[in-house]
Amino acid sequence: MTTLEHLNSCDTQTFVAALHGIYEHSPWIPERAAAQRPFATITALKLAMQQVVSSAGIEQQLGLIRAHPELAGKAAIAGELTAESTGEQAKAGLNNCSPEEFAALQTLNADYNSKFGFPFILAVKGADGQGLSRQAIIATFTRRLKNQLDDELAEALRQIGRIAEMRINDLLGHSPQLGNSIMRWAEQIGAWSDDDNGLTCAYMTAAHTRTAAQIASWMREAGMQVEIDAAGNVVGRYLSDHPQAKTLMTGSHYDTVRNGGKYDGREGILLPIAIVQHLHQRGEKLPFHLEIIGFSEEEGVRFKSTFLGSNAVIGQFDLDLLNNTDRDGITMREALQSAGHDVAAIPAIARNPADLLGYVEVHIEQGPVLLQRDLPAGIVTSIAGSCRYMVQLKGVASHSGTTPMAMRKDAAVAAAEILLYVEQRCAQDQRASLVGTVGQLQVPNGSTNVIPGACIFSLDIRAADDAVRDAAVFDVLQHIESVCQRRCIEASVEKMVSAPAAPCAPWLMEQLAAAAERAGVQPFKLTSGAGHDAMTIAKITDVAMLFTRCGNGGISHNPLETMTADDAEVSAQILLDFLRHFTPKS
Repeated sequence: MTTLEHLNSCDTQTFVAALHGIYEHSPWIPERAAAQRPFATITALKLAMQQVVSSAGIEQQLGLIRAHPELAGKAAIAGELTAESTGEQAKAGLNNCSPEEFAALQTLNADYNSKFGFPFILAVKGADGQGLSRQAIIATFTRRLKNQLDDELAEALRQIGRIAEMRINDLLGHSPQLGNSIMRWAEQIGAWSDDDNGLTCAYMTAAHTRTAAQIASWMREAGMQVEIDAAGNVVGRYLSDHPQAKTLMTGSHYDTVRNGGKYDGREGILLPIAIVQHLHQRGEKLPFHLEIIGFSEEEGVRFKSTFLGSNAVIGQFDLDLLNNTDRDGITMREALQSAGHDVAAIPAIARNPADLLGYVEVHIEQGPVLLQRDLPAGIVTSIAGSCRYMVQLKGVASHSGTTPMAMRKDAAVAAAEILLYVEQRCAQDQRASLVGTVGQLQVPNGSTNVIPGACIFSLDIRAADDAVRDAAVFDVLQHIESVCQRRCIEASVEKMVSAPAAPCAPWLMEQLAAAAERAGVQPFKLTSGAGHDAMTIAKITDVAMLFTRCGNGGISHNPLETMTADDAEVSAQILLDFLRHFTPKS
């Protein structure tokens, strides 16, 4: 069995020979990576080789892509694949295609090569290394055939990187055990949904309470004291032997958006459970209590009320929300009572800030930044604050054929002008990751032959710095007023949400960065454009966040949301190292 120690100490020729099958027919990659030895970890070796690919010229990158065989293609039929490719395609069952599947793959291969000029590359062993189904491969093939050339070139190189890291695992006998547990658990609870189409897990539904019970069971098996509190939070405590110990908190939410992804929120619960299980099996204790909280509600799907779980933990649960109703007329109070919870006990959930050391949340990035930088994990500097509005424009509905253009009071055209300004204003200032979005847009009772007399749209402006966000909001609101005055349109602007940005604590970020470096990952800092439970917990203690790379172009809140077992392993190793070296704030 080849070892990392052997690879670090052998001569360059031996190093290249040992890694000859990692990147298909491309010995120049290990040749260049050899100069960076010694590698502190297997992760560092993987990242060094991938960096060689990323920094290569376009011709070498295309050569690497073209060195790979088509899936179920001519080389496979002729038995000319490398041993590695043969095993990978066989694990996905591509050697057992039905005539219809084989014909579909041949057509896709031809169409793909014709469009892009290189073969379709996919790590057919999948995100968890267990192998994709032929149906999943064909579906991915079909979806990616619609991509643009630059996007597909980048995705092909990322897939080659994924293939390479699994081949390195096989070569060195390495198994991402923590990552495998996280992926397996996410798959299990990801199958429980409120509906038959995709994953929807809303507050206090049958799928939600079943998920909570399973998380609690895994916590107990990992050696934790567990309860499900009155707000539905699943709380596991891994107790220290120190009688006066304080508590370090971690966790995330287990509810989902409608038709969401398997890892959003849930990674931040399952990953620390896997770590505690590892510590417990070794008989290893920490000098502080570790509390993992599976927050019951963050997304606001059922009762239009976000961060219920974390607000209960900080003592700011709004009891008036218990009267909110879902689309079936069921109140939140009734839903909680039906699930066996005592709503009168919710105020008692509040934590005492004096007992806390801090809070660290692991979360899938839900964006493409780490993906584009070929990094498995990154450290969050700040969670963006947001201002959200509903804007109603009122013009005059009149006949589309008889009203001259200069005499129109068209609410939709006014909205279009405003929407374009939102895009321009937020694009011109990229400080603090400023973004602006209009996610809802409608012309009530619109008709093809009537000038729109009304238009309604949402407005969401976010930034990791409140001053940057507020300046953009001011400019956009001023522009709305200006456009409407010029076009003789009445405007009504209602603020729906105003949440401040939540900066992460530098002292916690520094310790995460040190842990990342010891894991073989260059520390990289980025902002979070999405809201997280850490924003709420920041009101009572210092917080930090660790992001895990998100695949499929960084898509999230979508069934295509994905991460890999190896990336989950890297994040788990970083958090484990962070816990072992954790130093409280002085």
